[in-house]
Amino acid sequence: MFDGSGFPKSLDEEVFNLWMENGRASKIRYSYMLIIWDEYESNYRPVYAEQRAEISEYEIYKTSTGRESLVAAYDLYSESRIV
Repeated sequence: MFDGSGFPKSLDEEVFNLWMENGRASKIRYSYMLIIWDEYESNYRPVYAEQRAEISEYEIYKTSTGRESLVAAYDLYSESRIV
């Protein structure tokens, strides 16, 4: 996933699927999973959100040159990409 020149590196689909399963299995009722690129770690990491409004908190990083940037956001249950 995330192959191409617009992304810093690819993400293994098995890792992505595991993150989706972990979000759905959490005791906290998460609805969304955000994929964040951590520039210092040079790696992706998941962030889970209960409300769609929480996604906007990360969207400001999308064009920043800071440490974290939002790569994508997914609905955990429909698996559709939101951002």
